[in-house]
Amino acid sequence: MAKEEPITLFAVVKEALPGATFLVELENGQQVHAHMSGRMRKHYIRITPGDTITIEMSPYDLTRCRIVFRGQRRPRPAPGQGGPRRPGGGGKGKKKRPSGGGKRRR
Repeated sequence: MAKEEPITLFAVVKEALPGATFLVELENGQQVHAHMSGRMRKHYIRITPGDTITIEMSPYDLTRCRIVFRGQRRPRPAPGQGGPRRPGGGGKGKKKRPSGGGKRRR
């Protein structure tokens, strides 16, 4: 039996609970318990009530979910469609060091 794909939704944090868990409200008004993903804990990402978050839910248990991203993840533009440009661009790129062969000479 294949593993089911998680359901990805947007939600708003309503209340912070003990143990890095939160009470969040989904777009449809339903409230569920959410916990932070391991990567968010590792990088000390703070979540406060009122934050907009992206969550993943298992199709088997619709009462609990995992917070995977703080803020709304914007869909990437399709290749060739353009999009916001990064500042400082337009140059030739990173300068390369002159190749001197093997070891460094003193």
